[in-house]
Amino acid sequence: MIKDIIKYGEAEITYKNKKILSEKPKLKNLFWETTLRCNANCKHCGSRAGENIKLEDELTTEEIKKTLQDIANKYDAREILINVTGGEPLLRQDLFEVMKFANNLGYYWGMTTNGILISDEIIEKMKKTRMSTISISLDGLKKSHDEFRQVQGSYAKIIENIKKLKKANFLNYLQVTTVVNKSNINELEALYNEIQALQINSWRILNMEPIGRTADNQELLLSGNEYKTFLNFIKEKRKKSKFDITYGCSHFLGMKYEKEVRNHMFFCIAGFITASILYNGDIYVCPSVERRKELVQGNIRTDDFVHVWENEFKWFRNLDKLKCKECENCQDWKYCLGGSLHNWDFDNKIQKLCLNKILEGDGANE
Repeated sequence: MIKDIIKYGEAEITYKNKKILSEKPKLKNLFWETTLRCNANCKHCGSRAGENIKLEDELTTEEIKKTLQDIANKYDAREILINVTGGEPLLRQDLFEVMKFANNLGYYWGMTTNGILISDEIIEKMKKTRMSTISISLDGLKKSHDEFRQVQGSYAKIIENIKKLKKANFLNYLQVTTVVNKSNINELEALYNEIQALQINSWRILNMEPIGRTADNQELLLSGNEYKTFLNFIKEKRKKSKFDITYGCSHFLGMKYEKEVRNHMFFCIAGFITASILYNGDIYVCPSVERRKELVQGNIRTDDFVHVWENEFKWFRNLDKLKCKECENCQDWKYCLGGSLHNWDFDNKIQKLCLNKILEGDGANE
């Protein structure tokens, strides 16, 4: 009872922070989607990277440099983390040239990568450009990972590369990310032992979401009981693990799991403190959100990023934007606010996946 009271108190504080940021947003996280090219073909990819690529649409070196300079002219770059992502960012030949430029402006930066292309040469470039964080995908043990990412031999290569990064000892934060699905949910304990031996800082565990390429692989989506299984796994491991184990930022989980599987209450920060520059220059929110023309706020080739950040994004900052009939009677509405934006069905105006509902239910598939 006391624990629930404390949680609701923290949820109220989080809600108040959302209201403040809806009126006075502050850019803290800037994603740069460097490319949609990829050397893997992951079964869950939200952006369907590697499909229908138009290289001529990618930003040039000078275009992205100019925008980063413009932002640094108006904001303190030291307060902004640039997260380079893709596709696979290491496929961009000018990546470290751009990030050296960004770091010299004061930005901190990190990378989300499948980890396959990391080499001794790449690690030296990471060090010279002062990359501070990295998140590398590891989706199960050898067989399940290689099949899920559809790159044979990738598991062994990634393990080797994580060890190299650890030995190089220059990162502030080394994270492994795992997407839980039916092919690997029974491997979590064994994978925990593998990851523990790597001596990383953090293991980020997500569920496979009903977006992007998942439409072609829906048989891998978890059942209600399986969601409970893997969240309970996180909850128990957090009590004894020497490294941080956390559920990702997605989904309001209800008070039974909020603050039990991650360090903070749920808050979809897209448009409040997070924005993206997509591969083609579009100014967007989180790059995981469904690409829709009406959601694009501008393009750095024609618009000033800071002006767009400060004067557009209005729909994203409306706290009631995702309210639907199913949400009307939910007692935790203001702590959820419709859940994560990347799971919103824009055509039917409803969440594709409501974990709060599933976790309170009988475990049936949703």
